[in-house]
Amino acid sequence: MDTRLEPVRPLRVFLVDDESLALDRLEQMLSATGRVEIIGRETDPEAALAKLSDLPIDTLFLDIQMPGLNGFELLARLSWQPLVIFTTAYDEYALQAFEVNSIDYLLKPIEPEQLDRALNKLERLAAAPRESAPPDFHRLLAQLTSQQPPRGYPTRVASRIGERVRFVELSHITHFFVKEKLTYAATPEGHYVIDRTVADLEQELDPARFVRIHRAVLLNADFIDEIHAWFGGRLMILLKDGKRTELTVARDRVRALKERLGF
Repeated sequence: MDTRLEPVRPLRVFLVDDESLALDRLEQMLSATGRVEIIGRETDPEAALAKLSDLPIDTLFLDIQMPGLNGFELLARLSWQPLVIFTTAYDEYALQAFEVNSIDYLLKPIEPEQLDRALNKLERLAAAPRESAPPDFHRLLAQLTSQQPPRGYPTRVASRIGERVRFVELSHITHFFVKEKLTYAATPEGHYVIDRTVADLEQELDPARFVRIHRAVLLNADFIDEIHAWFGGRLMILLKDGKRTELTVARDRVRALKERLGF
């Protein structure tokens, strides 16, 4: 009698994260395990929702903090419930909510040990019979959504350095600027390439902190040291970054900056 076991089909997974660099890193880490089949990825949560209506997946790796439609809202709008791994930079969400059998979480930046733990849980859950959704699943989603900050502004941005992804704290970034068609985050320690346009960053970051002073410059107002009148109705800003970096405020941005800072 042939007692050989049938080969186990790898879990079919779909990835959703509005940060393309974070998505790239997660895809690379998952591919390296050889334990899953990645059948799709998306940075736009609305586009992901449309694709997920027709894709036969087992597991959804889902970012929580996304503009327009957050991870909880996306999941609540699905007509069916896959196994879910939330990816989040906010450890306040890693509480009792993630003890529900069909839910796990990975805290960013994701480490290999975390990912291995989550895959072990996924394989165990996928092999066991389960209901299409826990009885309190939608109540849980409503609770999680209500606990979120109104906008959920990020606290850091991702920068690729060779094959590595580094997460730079926004509190250390003095400004973002464009040079030779690349966007950089400037810190007192150095500059980091960011896979975002300045216009995108202006929409995504906290407007109470970050203000556009030029079409190619987004300033962290926390680092303003002095402001001086400048030629042609412009302003000159000196930063408290250890180098006294000078930034020019475009004439068409002066009024908005003055209103924002109240002077």
